[in-house]
Order: sequence, then C-alpha cells, then structure tokens
Amino acid sequence: MVSFQQKSVIVTGAGSGIGYEICHQFATRGAFVGLNDINPTLAEEAASKINQEVGEEQVIPYCFDVANTASLQKAIHSHAEKHARLDIVVANAGLTDYGSALQYMPESFDRLMNVNLRGSYFTAQYAAKEMIARNTKNGRIILMSSVAGAQAIPNLGAYGISKAGIIHMTRVLALELGNRGITVNAICPGATLTERTKLEDPDYADNWARVIPTGRVVDVKDIASAVEFLASQDSGQITGQNLHVDGGWIISSPVPDQAIDNPQSGN
Repeated sequence: MVSFQQKSVIVTGAGSGIGYEICHQFATRGAFVGLNDINPTLAEEAASKINQEVGEEQVIPYCFDVANTASLQKAIHSHAEKHARLDIVVANAGLTDYGSALQYMPESFDRLMNVNLRGSYFTAQYAAKEMIARNTKNGRIILMSSVAGAQAIPNLGAYGISKAGIIHMTRVLALELGNRGITVNAICPGATLTERTKLEDPDYADNWARVIPTGRVVDVKDIASAVEFLASQDSGQITGQNLHVDGGWIISSPVPDQAIDNPQSGN
C-alpha cells in the first residue's frame, strides 16, 4: 500500500463518484485532502463521511465552481497555506452532456468548456504556481480526460472535444513544468459505474459489461487506484501521458444497443 502520509492533496469535483473515491483513498493513506464540489451540502457530507471512517480530520470541504477562477485560485492557495505545502492536485471536476452536433446549443457548449477545459487548465496552473512557490519536490498534477476524448462517440461530441483538449493540455503542461519537478498526466476513464450513471441507466453495469473486453464495467476504485499510482513516487519518470482505464474498451469501442448515447437515440 502506497503511503501519502502528510502529503497535501486537492481533488476537484469530489462530492461523489470518482472524485469521492480518489479523496477516500488519499485520506486513508494519510494525506491531508481538500475535497471540492460545487454543491456545498455534498462537499460537507462527503468530507465528514471520510473523516468519520479514517478517525481523523483528514479532509476539508471546499465549495466552489471550477469555472470561477477567483474562487478556484483562492481555495487552492488556502489549502496550500493551511498545510504549508501542496503535493498533488487532481482536476476531476467536469460535466457530461449529451447532444448531437446539429442540435447542440452555444450556451451549453460554453458551460461545458468553461468547466471541463478552462476549469482543468486553471486548476493545473494555480496548483503549479503554489508548488513552485513552496519548492515542492515531486509535484503531481493529474487531469481527468475520457475515452470520449480519444474516440468519437455519437451524441458526446462537445464533451469529447473538451476531453480531447485535456489530452493535449497534459502534453503541453508536462513539457513546461517538467523542469520544475512537476509531472502532469491524464487518466481516460471508460464506462464507469457511479451514482450518476446508475441514475441515468439502472442497467448500466450489465449493458456496458457486454461490450468491454474484460467483461465488467469500470469501478470508481479502478480510477482511484490509477490516480494513486500516478501520484506516487514510482511514477516519477511518467509525464505527459494518458492512461486509459476502460477494461480495453478503446480497442474496438462498441456502444451497447441500450446505451443512452447510442446513435439511434438523441439524433
């Protein structure tokens, strides 16, 4: 088990789902975690639940919208200041929005890009500045892309564009921050079972398991474990990379007949 004892970590979009499990794993391994969510109740309840489990106040909730750069910068600075360091930042906050290319609206596109692309970029920028200012050794920035950023999926075009941008963002930031002792990598989750996906499709796990080579849907723990590896000292020479955690789906990329983003629905 990797130890993150006394490390200072921030995870955005972490009130539930993938982000929550990332915070949970870091906290159980000794890190001081800043847990962000746009929903204040969700952020506070998530932090409280993890703290009760680990038996210590390891997690602090921060409520802000990552598209609001002033709030984003203030929270990152506050967390770094509180613990006199910042070691790891996971830009997990993001929106998933469906819509065909011919019907997608400008206001929806702008909101999606502001959260997914702009929010991720400035999370990384502000985190890097804090790491540099505090002479952080082995800083880690992990961005959350998606298989939709590497493979075109019907009715996920705008979302896919935002996630493809994160893949290139990873390379650019890795290039510019490498000489500062900071690695930057992205994770591309595949079909992942979360509260949201179960709500959208009660048969989500079974539908996607049928088209995933490993025969099962991705679990949030699978993503959190990948984050843990990229945040560890063992990954020091890995930067600018995109790690697919999808059970091999990207190999051929079939979409289940009953998936809500199937081309037969929503066009």
